[in-house]
Amino acid sequence: MTDPYEMIRWGHDALELEIALDAQGPPRLVRIGAPGEKTGTARPRAPLPLVEVTTAGLGRHWSGRHLVDSVLGARLRHRSHHASRDGDWHVLTVELHEPETGLTAEAVYRSMDGLPVLRGEVLLRNDGPRTLHLESVGSLVAGCLTGGDPADLDDAELLWAENEWFAECRWQRRPLRVSSPDRGHRFHTTAGRTTHVVAGQGVWSSCGHLPMGGLTDRASDRTWLWQIEHNGGGWRWECGVRDDTAYAALYGPDDADHGWRHPLEPGAEFRTVPVALAFTPDGGPDGAFAALTRYRRATRRPHADHHRLPVIFNDYMNCLMGDPTTAKLLPLVDAAAEAGAEYFVIDAGWYDDGGNWWPTVGAWEPSASRFPGPTGIHEVLDRIRERGMVPGLWLEPEAVGVNSPVAGSLPEEAFFRRDGRRVEEGGGRYHLDLRHPAARAHLDGVVDRLVGEWGVGYLKLDHNTDPGSGTSGHPGETPAAGLLGHNRAQLDWLDGLLDRYPDLVIENCASGGMRMDHALLSRLQLQSTSDQQDLLLYPPIAASAPTAVTPEQGAVWAYPQPGDTPDEVAFTMANALLGRVHLSGRLTELEPEALALVHEAVAVHKSVRADLPQALPAWPLGLPGWEDPWIALALRTPSTTYVTAWRRPGAEAARDLALPHLHGTDVRTEVLYPASAKAATTWHPDTAALTLTLPTTPSAVLLRLTRTSSEGS
Repeated sequence: MTDPYEMIRWGHDALELEIALDAQGPPRLVRIGAPGEKTGTARPRAPLPLVEVTTAGLGRHWSGRHLVDSVLGARLRHRSHHASRDGDWHVLTVELHEPETGLTAEAVYRSMDGLPVLRGEVLLRNDGPRTLHLESVGSLVAGCLTGGDPADLDDAELLWAENEWFAECRWQRRPLRVSSPDRGHRFHTTAGRTTHVVAGQGVWSSCGHLPMGGLTDRASDRTWLWQIEHNGGGWRWECGVRDDTAYAALYGPDDADHGWRHPLEPGAEFRTVPVALAFTPDGGPDGAFAALTRYRRATRRPHADHHRLPVIFNDYMNCLMGDPTTAKLLPLVDAAAEAGAEYFVIDAGWYDDGGNWWPTVGAWEPSASRFPGPTGIHEVLDRIRERGMVPGLWLEPEAVGVNSPVAGSLPEEAFFRRDGRRVEEGGGRYHLDLRHPAARAHLDGVVDRLVGEWGVGYLKLDHNTDPGSGTSGHPGETPAAGLLGHNRAQLDWLDGLLDRYPDLVIENCASGGMRMDHALLSRLQLQSTSDQQDLLLYPPIAASAPTAVTPEQGAVWAYPQPGDTPDEVAFTMANALLGRVHLSGRLTELEPEALALVHEAVAVHKSVRADLPQALPAWPLGLPGWEDPWIALALRTPSTTYVTAWRRPGAEAARDLALPHLHGTDVRTEVLYPASAKAATTWHPDTAALTLTLPTTPSAVLLRLTRTSSEGS
């Protein structure tokens, strides 16, 4: 029998966790932190078990909004554990068992050398004689985010990100305990019933909120950040207090939020969606986001695009807006090439022969009326290649219009269904279920034609409808369980697509940033950050995008318009310079001064882009608020720091930008863009602050700060 409080200590030079093994209770994760830290208490404080599971017959000990405190979780007992290596990854597997039901759970933790990030998932196996009807399974339960001293909770602040169409990546911050009323602890010493819950819904993984959250300590800057690596809306996290200790529990779909249930039959297995938890002992949110950025790079599919960062022109935003024709495109192709674009993407509408195309999509054949020449759309594709660019096309693969011939040619089982009927959504759209071989074969045929035969090198994969809770495609299946199956099949389809076409570049889009998740971004090369059309409203999105996606994957629109002032042209171009430039706008109608600013911006981006795939983000003015008059984003390498700063109307002329990583260092400051900017800068090495003055509004600049000396050097 295990001795009370025997400890599993596991990790590496950047991260260590401790799991307490109690002979009389379940294992508990009691510490996640830097190596060598002490728990601060004689008895480890972590009130929650290592794995939380609820079923139809075994719920929670203590009811409320939370899913923790589960009966099964408290019954699971340690059976074995082992540590192993998988290349640079450390792996710990802890096996638990509950003898009455026969449930076996494997909590699997992975962490990479040098990275203070923990990846977690749980594998359940039914070794008993009866079916277990799962209703929730936690991928990672960390019941130890504060040390057990009630005073620690007074400094704890919760982080989460609201994410809406045209208004993505809006991080919020508030005390974990908004109020602490006297609830009569003299008589009731159990934890409260409430917790902070954030959950996704439907097909879009980031509609409403990013699948992320965090907890930070105001006093010490000790910070945890987490992400749920799932490409659908069936996810949930909760963060609250148990026994004077803050906890976080991360889930995929569950019954309470999504109506998810899964029958785990004898001998069957179920694996949760993976999640990740980043930690910094004193770096605050910036330090945790930097760790998460490194983790995202380490866990994504390798692709040349992540290092080349070609400039992309897309004809949609504030340009053709879904109305492409040969006559409109050819001049734009020439203008984009002259501006320095390396890819040219024909966005929505290329398949439309007129009328209402929304309910007719699905075959993805080019329009004859839009491209009337003898070679049709190939006249434009050939011109793109002649001008030295790679052609791209917009595609909405999962959507099939109700009036499309594809709607009648595929079997019923190839579509989302509920109660035996196809799900129709968005004014005339069906949704493909990619678990069905006919649905997948149809899409493979489309891609093989566009990429394999036409030579298209870029696909913008969009999705603009949400068919709700999911699909009951199999007998007895809940819609949420069907949706999880489709989500996993979608990832498998994308893996197969890139296996066949390894040089293909794929952009992830869903009404802008409604599918901004690491499950997709670990496979796809770019992420559309927004459909925002107002250049003055884009800065908080562009500056916050590196919280959700690596800088080299974040596609930001730059869309100069005829009639824009030179300051406005520079402003919209600056939005994209520390991400992936998605150039658009009516370039052919710009005045020479405006066009020169566009060309200058593209050239400057190309001069700095080699640094972006290694750079780590920071926010010299804190994470942007939606209405902040000044906004700033920094990307830092060991020797160079780039800063984009925006002054919006109503802002004072000067601001101090905090760059603590340059404390005590002499730096040389350059204004990279625009060259005509009347910006003034003063560096203060003792306070690590840069005073920046921009005399006009709106205005934006890209700065480069280079170390020239440091303390002790």
